Parts: sequence; structure tokens; C-alpha cells
Amino acid sequence: MRRFVIAFVALSAARLFSQTSQASLQSYFEQGEKALAEDRLSDAETFYLKLKTLAPNVAEVYGRLGLVYFQEKRFDEAVPVLRQALKLKPSLPNTDILLGMSLSEIGRYSEALPILDKAFHHTSDSALKRMSGLQLERTYTGLRRDNDAVQTALELNRLFPKDPEILYYASRLFGNYAYLSLQKLTEVAPESVWRHEAAADAYEAAGSHEFAAAEYRKVLAQAPNRPGVHFRLGRALLPTSPADAAHEFEAELALDPTNSNAAYELAELHRKAGEIEKAHELFLAALKYYPDFEEANVGLGRSLLAIGKPEESMAYLRKAAQLNPRDEVPYYQLSLAYKALGKPDEQKAALEKFQQLKAENANQPDLLKPTEITRQQAQ
Repeated sequence: MRRFVIAFVALSAARLFSQTSQASLQSYFEQGEKALAEDRLSDAETFYLKLKTLAPNVAEVYGRLGLVYFQEKRFDEAVPVLRQALKLKPSLPNTDILLGMSLSEIGRYSEALPILDKAFHHTSDSALKRMSGLQLERTYTGLRRDNDAVQTALELNRLFPKDPEILYYASRLFGNYAYLSLQKLTEVAPESVWRHEAAADAYEAAGSHEFAAAEYRKVLAQAPNRPGVHFRLGRALLPTSPADAAHEFEAELALDPTNSNAAYELAELHRKAGEIEKAHELFLAALKYYPDFEEANVGLGRSLLAIGKPEESMAYLRKAAQLNPRDEVPYYQLSLAYKALGKPDEQKAALEKFQQLKAENANQPDLLKPTEITRQQAQ
């Protein structure tokens, strides 16, 4: 908002009341400009209201007053004075954009849309493009033009990829769009494999594994050979029934030997059961089709450690560390490999790196690893 105010004020710096007899009017305007620039909105409003009475035909005064109302979130009051500013001077810079945003804020989306669409796609000012884009996204949502809202959000993400406000609103919009799409899918094809699979995905994301498993089974009842579904069913069964999960992973691999995720999950089950040779074989199968699979590299590395091959394990553990430099797990396993090889200095360095990353990650969201598969733990 601050960048927008600066842009708005800077474009009208010329004296509006240059005649000697109107020096007091120019003084009011300059005091109003100073108060506006210093964010003293109440003082700015006082000066601009005086000017509106004394000089009722000066467009800039109405424009400034509209800007004050906009900043104070008095959008319904901003609209009429901004309209008057444009009536007096249609070319008044940025006033139409401010009007469009005010109209959007009070829910008059149909009126706001053409103004904001033009501003977002044609203005070259970064601050104005950003704000008009956010309001355009809001306007499309208000008009239930969800596809257009999503396209606007995607364009904003492209233009401002590290802007937290834009990312926040995009995440809300995409989540809502996904919900609406699922609702529509339920209406048009309630018993389709697509609807059951979507419902299963939603249940799984919410941690409702039993309901997710039931929906995946409905999918398989209609399409027994549908790719990926046995794997997803296995993931849903894994917390409560590892044996049944293993059966589903095996079924997935029978249909699709290239499914690295299924091979990895099955390998992990064998590793945890102490069946290291079988785990080793499956980790290799996972990496055959997905060499940059971080978790599988860690799994294979620790399996090699378990069968007394620390030298061989290090290549996979180092690769895992390169693939995700912020993950502490590969470094812990590397410390064990160095210990087995009798290299205390390297072991100490790996442990220090492990402890450093563990401390850094402790207060961060757990977003470092994918949730599609079981994550490797340090121990």
C-alpha cells in the first residue's frame, strides 16, 4: 500500500493554485500532501475537505481525498469522490485504478472488473500491477469466475514469485478451487473412479486412512489395473496393517515395475523387518527408474551399512545429501559409515553437520521431504 501511495502522490506534484490570490489554497494542498506522505490521514482529510469546499472544480483534490478514504478503508466514501475526480479530469493518473480497487472492496465486482483487468495487464508500474492484480483475483472470485481467478493468481505468482501475500492468497484460492472442482465432480460423476480416487486423496491428506482405503478399494473394484491405485491403497493401509500394505505394493509393482515409490515402500518394510538382502534389491530397483530419489538413496546406504559395506554406502548417502542439503538424516548415516571405516575426524564433522541441520530444522515447517512416501529417520 505504501508504494502505491508514493506512486499516486508523485504523479501530481505540480502547483495547482499558482495565482497569488490563491496562495492559501496552494498552502492547504501542500500541507495535505505532507500529511498524506507522513501517513497522517486525519490531517490530510481535513485539508482536502477544506479545498473541496473552496475549490470544487479541482480534480486532484477529489483524487487525494479518495486516496485518503481508501487508505482508511472507507471504500464506500472513496467511490463517489474518485468518480468526481475522473469526471473533472479523466486523465488523472492512477485514479481509475484506485476507483476499481474501491469498487472491488465494496463488492461491486462487475463495475470493478474492466478497470482492474486493464490496470493489471497494461500498467508498467510494479506496485500498481501487484495491487490491481490482487484485487482482480478477488473480483473474479466474487463473480464466481474461478478459472479466471486461478489464471490471475498464476500470473501474479510468475511476476512476484517470492511475495508472501500473493503466495498466501494463491494458496487459499487454489485450495478453494480444488474443493469446488471436487464438488462438481461429485455432481456430474458421483460413482466414477475419478470421484472415488479424489475422495480417497482428500481423506488421505486429512489423515483418515480407513476412509481413504475404502475409497481406493472402490476404485479398484471398477478398474483393477488402474495405475498407482494399489500403491495409494498401500500407503493408506501402512499405519495400521503393514502386511496388507506390502501386498498392495507388490500388486503395484506387478502392474508397473517402474513405480519407484512402490519399490521403495516395500524395501523399507523389508529393511525394518531385518530382511536386508531383499531391501537392498528393492532399493536398487527404485533407484533404477529414479536415480535422484533421495529417500531411496538413504535407504540403500543404510542397508549397505547393515550388511557391513560402509565404503559402498557412502556414495548413496553423499548423493542424498547433495539432493537435499537441508536434510540432516544423510549426515547421521554418514557419521556411522565413517565410524565403521575408522575415520574419527570425518565422523565428527558429519555429526556436527547433522546436529546443526537438526537444530535449524527443529523450528521450521516439516516441508523438506515429500509426503508421498515414508520418510527416512536418522535412527
